[in-house]
Amino acid sequence: MSINDVVRTRMPRRRDAQERYDRLVAAARSEFAARGVDASLERIARQAGVAIGTLYRHFPTRLHLLLAAFEPRLREFLDGSEKALEVDDPWDGFVSYLENLFRVQAGDRGFNDFLSRRFPGSPETERIHDEMCRQIDDVLTRAQEAGVVRPDITLADIVNLIWSNGRMIDATSASAPNAWQRQLHLMLDAYRAQAAHPLPEPPMTDEQLYDAMVHLSTAD
Repeated sequence: MSINDVVRTRMPRRRDAQERYDRLVAAARSEFAARGVDASLERIARQAGVAIGTLYRHFPTRLHLLLAAFEPRLREFLDGSEKALEVDDPWDGFVSYLENLFRVQAGDRGFNDFLSRRFPGSPETERIHDEMCRQIDDVLTRAQEAGVVRPDITLADIVNLIWSNGRMIDATSASAPNAWQRQLHLMLDAYRAQAAHPLPEPPMTDEQLYDAMVHLSTAD
């Protein structure tokens, strides 16, 4: 199933129910963007002017609310990813994909958290992350086969870059909101094939990477 399959058009609702739904989604977008995916659901309900029970009637779990709130970001991410995957030059496509990924990440603390974590209890988010990993593998493998990206870079290295970039975004979003661009391009120079030198530690396995992303979603 494609990542697009989880960004669905909502079923029609009564006007009053739709208004409450829309207020909840708007409040969630604001709170998640400012405070991350662990933002208080009670605060979101208050911001929307509804009781917490109303929130749960519309969104049985936090992940249901996250997916509704992140729909515009997911669409922005998807549109940029599709364009990057169509770039003819393998290096330019690799750079374009990562620039799109980090630009969307930089605009929303909650979406930053969402990209960095795994939520194994949710088939919808698992499909989104699986598709994102396949996209990264596609642009990375294509660039490596063209000889422009060092051959020992793996998916785990790119996810580590997402984590480090996310931490930097948290630190600089108010004072230097574009600082991530410098950091990304410094790292891209390190990824170039001509810059390769032996590394002291092997990359994480797929299992280690998955476990680390799950740990981020469960850590206090």
